[in-house]
Amino acid sequence: MHGFGLKVCCALAGMLVLAGSVSAGSRETGFLNRAVTVGKETYRYQVYVPADWDRKQKWPVILFLHGAGERGDDGLQQTDIGIGTAIRKYQNRFPAVIVMPQCRKDVWWLDPKMEEMAMRTLELSVKEFNGDPQRLYLTGLSMGGYGTWAVARNHPGKFAAYAVICGGVRIPDRLRSSASGAALPDEGIDLYALTAQKVGRTPVWIFHGDADPVVPVEGSRKMNEALKAVGGDVRYTEYPGVKHDSWVKAYAEPELMKWLLAQKLDAAKKR
Repeated sequence: MHGFGLKVCCALAGMLVLAGSVSAGSRETGFLNRAVTVGKETYRYQVYVPADWDRKQKWPVILFLHGAGERGDDGLQQTDIGIGTAIRKYQNRFPAVIVMPQCRKDVWWLDPKMEEMAMRTLELSVKEFNGDPQRLYLTGLSMGGYGTWAVARNHPGKFAAYAVICGGVRIPDRLRSSASGAALPDEGIDLYALTAQKVGRTPVWIFHGDADPVVPVEGSRKMNEALKAVGGDVRYTEYPGVKHDSWVKAYAEPELMKWLLAQKLDAAKKR
């Protein structure tokens, strides 16, 4: 081969190697930083992407709503408690894209703006990571448990299943001062029955510690009974002697993710 031809071939080979490197480098996995703008506000959030993720298949997507202690604007604290900790400890149990938005300080997920932001992060993640609209899941703990029930009421038929940990429906009086912006129906409405009707036959697994001093376990018990009353598909796990941190046991349950990811929307469940 002439010198000029050899140089051209080498240059082309180099370009192909470089292109391959760029392509490989663009495949991000692990805990990823993301941001979303809703209105005039920009919110940071995290998305966990499994190591074996690729665009050749559709992926289940889990939306996680954190508790009150992880509120802020750093986009990081919400990965330190709950599902983020469980992912780091039991990574092989989470073969899904997991979206972790962060609620602002001094407000709850019950604030319509926070709910809108959370749903927007889900929408963007489904698009970016080839999520399967038939396999979207919602889970939350404590304040995020309240948020999970609220999102379930406001978006019936959107999710294939829910996992609610130490949450509630009616905010106790002693917590109302910290729930700025919360949007709740009138006190005269049976919110347990309304929530159960909206959830319908969508599978739910509820977790709570019976010694919880922060969020009364009675709320989860009532929600369990309300779902049974409408023929709901509900599982209920109450941990004896466990206080508010029941999420540690719940997200460590070997069957939780197997059960959650086995659920799938179908035309009959949509309303």
